[in-house]
Amino acid sequence: MLRDACAVAAKDLRLEWRSKVAVNQILPFAVLVLVVFAFAVDADAAILRRIAPGLFWVAVLLSTLLAAGRSTAVESADGLPDGLRLSGLDPAGIFLGKAGALAAQLLVVEAALTIGIVVFYDVRIDDPLLYVAACLAGTITLASVGTLYGVLSLGLRVRETLLPLLVVPAVAPVLLAGTRALERAFDQVTGSGWSWVGLLAVIAVVYVAAGLAAYGSLLEEA
Repeated sequence: MLRDACAVAAKDLRLEWRSKVAVNQILPFAVLVLVVFAFAVDADAAILRRIAPGLFWVAVLLSTLLAAGRSTAVESADGLPDGLRLSGLDPAGIFLGKAGALAAQLLVVEAALTIGIVVFYDVRIDDPLLYVAACLAGTITLASVGTLYGVLSLGLRVRETLLPLLVVPAVAPVLLAGTRALERAFDQVTGSGWSWVGLLAVIAVVYVAAGLAAYGSLLEEA
C-alpha cells in the first residue's frame, strides 16, 4: 500500500511541477485573499490581527477546493480513473498517494500564508510548535476530504459546483478547531490550544480511515 501511495503521489506531484498551476495560480490566489481582506477592513491593524487565524484557514480551504477541483478535472479529461482501476494498485494506496500530494501542495500554500499574515497583519507566532501541529493536523484533514469527495464527483458535469457543496460542510469543524488553535498560538486568547489540536487530530484520523475504507468503492462507481 505504501509503495503504491508513493508512486501515485510522485505522479501527481510531477504533474503539478510541470504545469506550475499550484505555484502560478493557487499560491497567488491564497495570498491575494489576505490582501483583499486587508483592504476590506481598511488596513486596521487590530482587526487584522484578530481575524488572522480564521482568515488563514479560509484561504487554505479555498486553495484546497481549487487544487482538488483541478486534480479531478485533469483526471476526468485524461481518463485516468479507468487507468487507476485497471492498474492493480491498492485503492487505499491510491487514496494515500493523492491525499499526500494534495497535502504537500497545501503545505507550500500555508508557508506562504504564514509569511503573509506575519508581514501584512503584524502577527507574532508565540507558540511555533502549536502552530505547526495545528497546520499539519488541519492539512491532513483537508487533503483527505478533498481527495475523498473529489473522486465522488468524478464524471459529473456539475463537479465544479458540487465539490464545494460537499467539502465545505464536512470541514467546518476543522475551521473552528484550527482557528481556536491558532488564536492560542498567536497568544490572542488565554488557555491551551493543544485540546483543539487533539480534536483536529481525531478528525484527521476519522477522514483518513474513511478514505482508506471507501476510496476503492467510490473509484469503481465514478
